[in-house]
Amino acid sequence: MAEDIKMPDADAVKEQKIMYGDDKELDSKYPNRPSNLHKSLPFHTLFTELFNPLLDSVKKNRPQAARRKAGPSGQSHLSPHEARRNIIERYIAKWRKEVGNDFYPAMRLIIPEKDRDRAMYGLKEKAIAKVLIKVLKISKDSDDAKMMVNWKLPGQLNKASSSTAGDFAGRCFEVLSKRAERTNPSDLSIGTVNSNLDELSRVSGEDQQLNIFKWFYRRMNPEELTWLIRIILRQMKIGATERTIFDIWHPDAETLFNVSSNLRRVCWELYDPKLRLGGEDTGITLMQCFQPQLAAFQNKVGSFEKMVVKLKTTPEDDSFWIEEKLDGERMQLHMIENPDVPGGKLFGFWSRKAKDYAYLYGKHFEGVESGALTRFIKDAFHPNVRNIILDGEMITWDMETDHIVGFGTLKTAALSEKENFTNSNTGQRPLFRVFDCLYFNDTLLTPYTLRDRRKALQGAVKGVPRRLEIHPFIEAHSYTEIEPELRKVVADASEGLVLKNPRSMYRLNDRNDDWVKVKPEYMSEFGESLDCVIVGGYFGSGHRGGAHSSFLCGLLVDKKAQPGDPEYQKCFSFFKVGGGFSRDDYAAVRGRTEGKWTDWNPKHPPSIIELGGHTENRQHERPDQWIHPSDSVVVECKAATVESSDKFRINLTLRFPRFKQLRTDKKWDQALSISEFMELKDNVEREHDEKEKEFKIEQSRRKKARTTKKALVVAGNETVATPYAGPKSQLFDGLSFFIMTDQLHPAKHSKAQLEALVKANGGKIVQRDSTDKSLVIVADKRLVKVSSIEKRDTMNIVKPIWIHDCIQQAEADVGALPFVLPFEPNRHMFYLLGADQLDFEANVDDNGDSYSRDIADVDELRGILTSMPSKYETVFEKELFLGQLEDHGESLANLKNCMFSQLKVGFSSAMSGDKNWDLRARLAMNYIRFGGGVVLDEDESGATHFVVPDGENRGVRNGAVSGLARIVGVGWIEKCWEEGTRVDEERFQWG
Repeated sequence: MAEDIKMPDADAVKEQKIMYGDDKELDSKYPNRPSNLHKSLPFHTLFTELFNPLLDSVKKNRPQAARRKAGPSGQSHLSPHEARRNIIERYIAKWRKEVGNDFYPAMRLIIPEKDRDRAMYGLKEKAIAKVLIKVLKISKDSDDAKMMVNWKLPGQLNKASSSTAGDFAGRCFEVLSKRAERTNPSDLSIGTVNSNLDELSRVSGEDQQLNIFKWFYRRMNPEELTWLIRIILRQMKIGATERTIFDIWHPDAETLFNVSSNLRRVCWELYDPKLRLGGEDTGITLMQCFQPQLAAFQNKVGSFEKMVVKLKTTPEDDSFWIEEKLDGERMQLHMIENPDVPGGKLFGFWSRKAKDYAYLYGKHFEGVESGALTRFIKDAFHPNVRNIILDGEMITWDMETDHIVGFGTLKTAALSEKENFTNSNTGQRPLFRVFDCLYFNDTLLTPYTLRDRRKALQGAVKGVPRRLEIHPFIEAHSYTEIEPELRKVVADASEGLVLKNPRSMYRLNDRNDDWVKVKPEYMSEFGESLDCVIVGGYFGSGHRGGAHSSFLCGLLVDKKAQPGDPEYQKCFSFFKVGGGFSRDDYAAVRGRTEGKWTDWNPKHPPSIIELGGHTENRQHERPDQWIHPSDSVVVECKAATVESSDKFRINLTLRFPRFKQLRTDKKWDQALSISEFMELKDNVEREHDEKEKEFKIEQSRRKKARTTKKALVVAGNETVATPYAGPKSQLFDGLSFFIMTDQLHPAKHSKAQLEALVKANGGKIVQRDSTDKSLVIVADKRLVKVSSIEKRDTMNIVKPIWIHDCIQQAEADVGALPFVLPFEPNRHMFYLLGADQLDFEANVDDNGDSYSRDIADVDELRGILTSMPSKYETVFEKELFLGQLEDHGESLANLKNCMFSQLKVGFSSAMSGDKNWDLRARLAMNYIRFGGGVVLDEDESGATHFVVPDGENRGVRNGAVSGLARIVGVGWIEKCWEEGTRVDEERFQWG
């Protein structure tokens, strides 16, 4: 009724006008948008009533205190999650009561990283520090100025500055609190702060930025300014996620944001919690950016079979799709008919983070706004296409090499192509690879299956070569088809693969098992790892603040140089590594290098360390401090592969490097040199070229195991002369052997001894691999050449024990015609092709007992009996892989509540004699649950890890542990919890 309508007061009208102006477009676009009745709350209420209470609730509710306790009234206290929700609900309720229903001004300050309406400020930490130095009128050479500019470095003068190392806003608070214009919070409203932040985002000159910061400084106390800086940097960390805030604001808020990426729309269309979105409002719309579906992470090694099961394959349809994972920027393309624009079509481009790229890639087919792409794709669509939304990846394509290049070159290539008005076939250009169609001729396609959406894509898009292309995929039916494709893309320096379920619908802003990333194992072609010397250090932020969190590693220029030579101790930068270190690892490096570090002076860089760029003005990946190689330590690191990069001095670097261990047994001059690394690299490339010639032939071999004479590998050292013992039998007649390593298990035999044994039984020895079908390749340890053959994935490699088993069985079958034994997967194969897995498994029974060979000894018999299920068990899975599985990838983040994400952990029920085992196991289970993992029941299968008392491997049953589970001591769980991150498992593995 009219008398119930409340009119906004004068202050509210004035504030609304300052914030939104007389924007008629807003009125037409949001005719029912809410208006506040009163002026917005003071800015300080955001941190006094919301941010600080949320952070306090996080501190109070640590895992050990998180359980509910009964209060005096008998009621239990709120859980941490409920307590945080109450804080947010109270603030929103206060806003509705004292201000009105337009919560948008507050929301854009609470979650500024989701505000797409305000442009980026173009200000990072050092730029803000320089502005504050001028605002405070302090010398740039003063201790406070240096403390802000070098905010990652620990403080040299007091403990307070050391505690804020890595926290830029905290450093600013220390400096500002000494020179505060006011001590009490100001009465500045949230609306006024927003208006000035809008102005800050519009200006670009340093003088204009300085004036705005001066305005804030005169009116705000140090704590207000500190939170203002966090808002500008969009680094809030207030103890609550945007999902929680959205859910409290309105039940449909997250859904609307996923389809629109528009915070203003979420606040203005959903101001009434009682009004719900209709079905037509929950789908993506043309020219409105949405939050795309994402691929789930897959970090477990050797889990291809499980991944395929998660893709929901069925006996009726066991297919899944394999796509190459592209190294570019996720992009969505919208196109609609518009007769008022040149060419009659209007385009929109948005990144995954909702950044508008139409200015760069083009809005029209013709004219000045045709950008770097749209003017070249007039023929990319079929004539019947009126409107469409495409999901894909924008990559950089080099026309001269006809190959994709790294993501870092994309914007440069696009800007260059935007200015290039000739359709040149040289240089680098943006290429849009499309893998999904979500909207087509007024029809929303997200509810349809991926297979149906792909059909629509092929019916709508013709493509333009090297401008806009449909991304290819392979339809597969077995997990064994994944690894060969992964090896192909890794050989082409690609990121990896994405597996997709063709029966799945499109799910906005969601990571699920319908799309799964598959990234390569850490490299083995250069051996197990590379040993390099540390030459630089970088200070960290957050909980790593005040200490080195990552290191610059280099290659020695000349190992043979003597003291006094210019090349003595000289190193070229090679890679930067920060992943894989535990707290003890950092302490070990710090203990061995303390007092030997020197701050890096850009004007006078050390002559013994050369960086990428190699000039005073171009010092790529410049460290905060440097150290003489002779004072430093050698670290063992592994990586995904080697790639080109002008950021490092040798123009090469490691992709995804990861620390493995500190090599205390090596001196600095025993680290890898440039010449040694290049020799390794040349060998790998030569072997890769040979693999390309052999690949097609080797892939066609599919013979039965009992009659096969496939190429097999035994790994070894360099060629040596072998004594010939004369023929003892013709057991290996017609077979050639390439023996690559000594035998290590179950007994040690030299390469020469193995070659003599083969010759004595009619075999032929060769010193290189070939496509000869009679070739047997033998290895027992993973050397460089062995890893190279594995990478080809065209030949099996057998262990030396197979040679002994063949001879032993021939001697036992006296009078019978001698024959070579068929291969057994676990006992005989050092490396087994996926295509041969089932054939070779047919040579043994379910318990691993061979059909063709007598049991060799008591230990083998004991192993078979141990692996057999007891009579009370009804479920039996494959026997455990007893060898250690190499660690793969990093945890999701260095956060305790997600560091065990994706892990399913079983616990041994066996007693080890340790009286504290039960207590340690229960605590470890709590750590797993809090870290996002799943603790399996005693009889539940599917474990990724199985925890046993430290140093023991008892209580492990096949029914409880999958064949790919890792057996680790309980100490691994405890160490991860202590460090706050997933540490390397190898030192804690058993079995």
